[in-house]
Amino acid sequence: MSDTAANLRRKINSAGDLQSVVRTMKALAASSIGQYERSVRALADYQRTVELGLSACFRESQPAVVMVVNKRQAKAGAIGSVVFGSDQGLVGQFNDVVADYAIKTLAALPGTPQVWAVGERVHARLADAGLPLMGLFTVPNSVKAIAPLVGQILVESEMRRNLGEGTELYLFYNRPAKGSVYAPVSRRLLPLDETWRDELTRLSWPTGNLPEVIGGSTTALRALIREYLFISLFRACAESLASENASRLAAMERADRNIEELLENLRGTFNRLRQDSIDEELFDVISGYEALPKSPDGSNFKLSGMGRS
Repeated sequence: MSDTAANLRRKINSAGDLQSVVRTMKALAASSIGQYERSVRALADYQRTVELGLSACFRESQPAVVMVVNKRQAKAGAIGSVVFGSDQGLVGQFNDVVADYAIKTLAALPGTPQVWAVGERVHARLADAGLPLMGLFTVPNSVKAIAPLVGQILVESEMRRNLGEGTELYLFYNRPAKGSVYAPVSRRLLPLDETWRDELTRLSWPTGNLPEVIGGSTTALRALIREYLFISLFRACAESLASENASRLAAMERADRNIEELLENLRGTFNRLRQDSIDEELFDVISGYEALPKSPDGSNFKLSGMGRS
């Protein structure tokens, strides 16, 4: 056989070490998925509260939406978009899926896209597609790091709106999906137009008491809109990170299965090699025994002598 027992032993040890690394990464990915999914669930109730507050503001005085920039001041056809990807590998087609979805969606919109990428890998993928990239953000590595990223995106978006460089902002990210690891989705975050206002106004109030806005509806509205935008971006980022780690977990599970199959094959080959070696030694012993001279009664001289006292 081409492999020796020593070579096979080294391969088995190396595969075992690699399997330990893969299983550690599986545990880390599973733990990361849990923290991001918990953050999304925690945001759901707060988002509902903010939306009810906005609904109360709109019902009381029907004020104009304050976050919409005058379209006549905006650059014609400018469409802002944020694409959430990853900075790390071992995520399969994660970045390609969201990038292709964003490219296809933006191509169908009437206007010139202005794209911010979250993650170096998706940034490179979008650059290869020829999209005009406005900036690159670092992917958060924990739930606590999401808030600073959201703040950076909001500041950048506000700066562009103040310069009259677009009123629309779309989010593209992967969301955990049933039946599959994730699926790409898009969401128009801005402008906060009358359609958005009407949808919130129609929300049913959860109690029989009439809501009352304290401190002025305009002040409360501005504060609630800031919270609404923050929550929307935070949730998109958290769902993207949960999907990224789900993709990594799936990749590690495939790697673990492949390593286990490799180990089974290596162990089987190693055991057959050992058995062949043992068989050869037994054949040598039998052959040596058969080659010894025989006594007249057919027994071996030396062996029969060894049995005498």
